[in-house]
Amino acid sequence: MTSLTIALPKGRMADEALIWLQRAGWSPPRSEDDRKLVIPSVDGSLNYLLVKPMDAPVFVEQGAADIGIAGLDAVRERNADVYEPLLLPFGQCRLSVAAPADRPDKPLRLEISPRVATKYPHLAEQYFRGRGISAEFIYLNGSVELGPLVDMADLIVDIIQSGSTLRANNLVELREIMPSQAALIVNRASYRLHADRIQPLLRALRAALP
Repeated sequence: MTSLTIALPKGRMADEALIWLQRAGWSPPRSEDDRKLVIPSVDGSLNYLLVKPMDAPVFVEQGAADIGIAGLDAVRERNADVYEPLLLPFGQCRLSVAAPADRPDKPLRLEISPRVATKYPHLAEQYFRGRGISAEFIYLNGSVELGPLVDMADLIVDIIQSGSTLRANNLVELREIMPSQAALIVNRASYRLHADRIQPLLRALRAALP
């Protein structure tokens, strides 16, 4: 029998995901060597793919993974056509607009075209367009907070958890675009073709969740 493949986002979300998956009886990875990108489970029933958080929905949508764990922010940014059967009790955060604390409202005026630094260009454009604001989007893969600090951007759109990074860089949150948390996602074809194996895994995970 072919192993099912699970895409896990590297980092803290993967660690938390594995705690819940193992509580539900899913076989853990055989190795914890984070240099390996494909790790079989102890019992051989699963293969774990370690991927960048933003790429997990793509691996699942394209069928490279049958199942994945991803933040809803990543699923929506990638506009991934996947089945979303479960929200998971970790990874809570929000996607928000933030600005320098000394000039928070000016860039949101309709007559101004703000420069927006973000690694979420799709969601950011959707948000500003929906409010009639013409904006220029500057794609950054990290250190988005630097944009306003070096006068490269007027605003940022980024994930916020505690807000401590914003405060440390003299930024303030202006608007929440969407809440986010971890979700279990499933490739649509896999859900049909491997329902006899995937559905028991989902039931066990549901039973393990608070």
